[in-house]
Amino acid sequence: MLKTATLEPELEELEPIKRLSRDLKQGMGLLTPHAVRYLVDYYYQMQRDRIRANAQILSGLPNQEPHGVLRWLGDNTASLEAQIKAGLDAYSMTSPLGRWCRSITGIGPVLAAGLIAHIDITQAPTVGHIWRFAGLDPTMKWNKATKRPWNSRLKTICWKIGESFIKVKGNEKDIYGKLIEERRAYEDAKNDAGDYKEVALERAEKVGKDTEAYKSYSVGRLPKGHLYMRSKRWGVKLFLAHYHEVAFECQYGTKPPKPYVMSVLGHGHEIKVPNWPM
Repeated sequence: MLKTATLEPELEELEPIKRLSRDLKQGMGLLTPHAVRYLVDYYYQMQRDRIRANAQILSGLPNQEPHGVLRWLGDNTASLEAQIKAGLDAYSMTSPLGRWCRSITGIGPVLAAGLIAHIDITQAPTVGHIWRFAGLDPTMKWNKATKRPWNSRLKTICWKIGESFIKVKGNEKDIYGKLIEERRAYEDAKNDAGDYKEVALERAEKVGKDTEAYKSYSVGRLPKGHLYMRSKRWGVKLFLAHYHEVAFECQYGTKPPKPYVMSVLGHGHEIKVPNWPM
């Protein structure tokens, strides 16, 4: 088996990651949506690889394992991640839509670039088109032997957005994380009032009777985790409604023909787009 010491001279000869030049950053605005989608996917793939490499280092492998190689891989992967993120940062700031996204606490350059690259506003006359494309329309079903009716990569981005909003809810500038918390209280009240009894009993027939979820479903209540996911999806759908309004106005110079009212999602009143116009 290779010894770490025998690898150190080879490591010194390895060329470090080149930094993204200013010219390349300035050219990010010329990238096609396909190229940006590739960079976003590659960024998250590298992030997963780096985390796995770091886990290998921290797992206490025997001394004869090439720790130096793993450290080199982790350091250079982190460097390349940062370079890609810097490029997507430049890309996301080249348009009013991107700058609006970046004004929202919890939406960084990678998430903003992913949204812009995946969503074609000319194909989304209403926010419902975006919800369906992102897999957030509960009425859509994926039947066997048929093509997935939503974009899995956009759905993943939306999941990450929801998680990000939860993480920043303590930030004084946060908007959507706090709204999600309000929604959780609303969902809890409806659950306690038995409003979800029918849905819960239906789900009780689909889960194992020895699970924690069954304990709630069987008495006509949704589990806390289920309510949490409902609230988070609601927050993401609200953000996408605002995203649609901004994107539509940027594309056509006017607001969507039918203003979106949050009462559709049970909030009871319209929640206006934050930070817009900028």
